[in-house]
Amino acid sequence: MNRIHLNNTQATIISLLIASAGAFSAGFVGLPIPFLLGSTLAVTAASLAGVRIHLPDWLRVFVFFMLGIQAGSGVSPDTINQMVLWPFSFLMLFVALVLVTGLTYLMLRKGFGWDGPTALFSSLPGALSFVLVAAMGTSANMVKITVVQCIRLLLLIGFLAPLLAIIARNAPHVVVEMNYSWTVTEAVVLAVCGLLGAVLGHLTRVPGGMMLGALMASAALHGASIVTAAVPRSIADLGLIILGVLIGSRVGAEHRTKLVRYLPAALCAFLIGTAASFLAALAVWYTLNIHPAQIALAFAPGALEALTVIAFSLGVDPSYVASHHVARFLMIALAVPFLARWLNTGNGSK
Repeated sequence: MNRIHLNNTQATIISLLIASAGAFSAGFVGLPIPFLLGSTLAVTAASLAGVRIHLPDWLRVFVFFMLGIQAGSGVSPDTINQMVLWPFSFLMLFVALVLVTGLTYLMLRKGFGWDGPTALFSSLPGALSFVLVAAMGTSANMVKITVVQCIRLLLLIGFLAPLLAIIARNAPHVVVEMNYSWTVTEAVVLAVCGLLGAVLGHLTRVPGGMMLGALMASAALHGASIVTAAVPRSIADLGLIILGVLIGSRVGAEHRTKLVRYLPAALCAFLIGTAASFLAALAVWYTLNIHPAQIALAFAPGALEALTVIAFSLGVDPSYVASHHVARFLMIALAVPFLARWLNTGNGSK
């Protein structure tokens, strides 16, 4: 069957239309976080069906910048005071990372017979772009890694979002009343500082660094009460729709048969990762006075951009969530170069 060949502009328009249709359909049927969940599911289905999904780099950059600014605007001086509670939480995050990676690695190696490099890079929770780049320098099977990591991401969005919508009903909402009254000074300060933060974040090469940089700049300005206005809801919703395009486009038509073949391994990896993260999160909930919705988002294995946006949409403290995902990314970033070098010597690949 001959497919219509779309240029980049046509593919972008089609992608945004599909995402928008999914977003509004999800809102119509009452799904939680409809602009993210609906667009993600619709684009994933279209991509698997063979539709060419495309998003220009400038739009990707703009979305990460705007979503970072938006998420950072949920920070208040009160959230800064909560930081004294977080050291133990970070320690348990490290424990969760070791458990998720170690247990998933053993399952893929012993249960499914995957080689060492493929099992290891498939087991790392989050930091997908960083993990894939590092894996390319080894003998790892890139398709297996991509399928497992993408299914983990989609399951996080598909199952965690509805569950958190229920859990977060009684959560202490950080963003209760939003101020949309901008002054020229506030807009300029936020735009300039957010842009500088995004550039610095990009230069660090940390996955999601552009969004993180803008988020941290916005969080600092809002936490210090220098800026009090938030991004208009219409712009934020548009950002969620485009984020759904980015997430859903990670699985393409070329993965259809392999998606089914590797699905059992991917599901087991998701279950093991979720269970290990749950145990660590349970220890934090038992020890610290932090709402379970915040902890669940912070300890969910992967998807920084999606989870920080979900946190903001549900009114859950985005600074707590983002800081934990940043910490996990840094842990992975420090470990991966050594792991890749170790695997290149032939160790662990047998």
